[in-house]
Amino acid sequence: MSLRWIGTSWKMNKTLAESRAYARGLRERLGDGAPEGLQPFVIPSFTSLAAVAEELGPGSPVLVGAQNAHWEEAGAWTGEVSMGQAADAGASLVEIGHSERREHFGETVETTRWKVAAALERGLMPLLCIGEDARTQRTGGSAEFILGQAAGALEGLAQEQLSRVLIAYEPIWAIGSAGRPATAEELATPFERLGAEYGGRVAGLLYGGSVTLGNARELLGIDGVDGLFVGRTAWELEGYLRLLELAAGH
Repeated sequence: MSLRWIGTSWKMNKTLAESRAYARGLRERLGDGAPEGLQPFVIPSFTSLAAVAEELGPGSPVLVGAQNAHWEEAGAWTGEVSMGQAADAGASLVEIGHSERREHFGETVETTRWKVAAALERGLMPLLCIGEDARTQRTGGSAEFILGQAAGALEGLAQEQLSRVLIAYEPIWAIGSAGRPATAEELATPFERLGAEYGGRVAGLLYGGSVTLGNARELLGIDGVDGLFVGRTAWELEGYLRLLELAAGH
């Protein structure tokens, strides 16, 4: 059975105490091992990253990630965090290119390429987020758009480097509180195209966007989907644990 990735980003949520409680509960419920065939990961806010890593403990089956990091190792970048600092705080992966960062903070294909390279150099696994808006989806351009985002960010990487990259396809029209859940039919072609280009070459192809306990099994059944990158459904510990159970039993 191939490895399935089941992860969640908490975005700008949870206090330090709430983050510790979640991580402690996860450690207690999972013990020393995740369900067979699964790779869990959580991506807290920067203020909680080190605390979550500490609560999970060394050797935890749960990977901890950062929601973003800068491409420069150090310097006069007020308000930014470097890949090295993220790794020092306990991160083993880093989220890059989420649509919210592209829209609100000027993230471009070029900066995602710089960040992917910097993450790999620091031994972090890049989690590259790609996704199109509703207009692009309506006009049938989804596959070409996301393949362009991916190609731009991964340009020049050797196969060994690609094998350490995760790609999360998150259609903008399907994410967030106002998102519309995507159907299996709508996701079939994008994942077919992603699979043809990157299947077996990257660490995994994930789907994210209005993932719920009700549709998780169907989404995991789509050809080419190697896991789920989940928002609100996994923000509470019980929801995340239930998703792990569903994925393990799929």
